[in-house]
Amino acid sequence: QVQLVESGGGLVQAGGSRRLSCAASGRTFSSSAMGWFRQAPGKEREFVAAISWSGGSTYADSVKGRFTISRDNAKNTVYLQMNSLKFEDTAVYYCAARDGIWTTPHSRDYDYWGQGTQVTVSS
Repeated sequence: QVQLVESGGGLVQAGGSRRLSCAASGRTFSSSAMGWFRQAPGKEREFVAAISWSGGSTYADSVKGRFTISRDNAKNTVYLQMNSLKFEDTAVYYCAARDGIWTTPHSRDYDYWGQGTQVTVSS
C-alpha cells in the first residue's frame, strides 16, 4: 500500500521559514516526479512546485525565489523549503507523486496523494 505522509506544518510568522517533508512508503519513487500542491480555504487546489526523477524542478510564479523543492531518494522523501513566508501562503499543503518521470503542474497527472499538512502564516 502506497502512502505519502507530510510533516512540518504549523504556525509561522510572516517572513519566517518552514520546511515540509513528505515520506513515501509502499514503493520507491526514485524514478517518479513528485510535487507539492496547496489549497487555501475557499480556493481550488493549486500547484506549488515539482521535481523530476533527475532533480529538475519547476515552481509556481507565486513561490519562485522563495520556495525550494528537493528530494532524497535514499530516504524516499521529498522536501519543500519555504522562506520569506507570506500571509497568502497559508494553506493545506499536499505532497503528490506520479507514475512518470517528468514534472507537471496539473493535479490530475498525479497518482498518489498525502493527507496534507496545515501551514498558517500570521501577519
